[in-house]
Amino acid sequence: MVTIDLSGQDGNAFALMGHAKNFAKQMGLDSDEIVYEMQQGDYEDLVDVFKRYFDGVVEVIDREEDEWE
Repeated sequence: MVTIDLSGQDGNAFALMGHAKNFAKQMGLDSDEIVYEMQQGDYEDLVDVFKRYFDGVVEVIDREEDEWE
């Protein structure tokens, strides 16, 4: 399983969309559709879409959320 730390370089929106394209192609999903959906809201929406499609393949770590719990 791949781990992405949202507080690091991989957590910026463009990096996440790049990861989404790669994972989608590997999984036989429509990468353009997923990236389009990721672009329709704010950053939190983008992350939610990413998690919805790639949960189980990618572990997304958000250290800021963890600090509030």
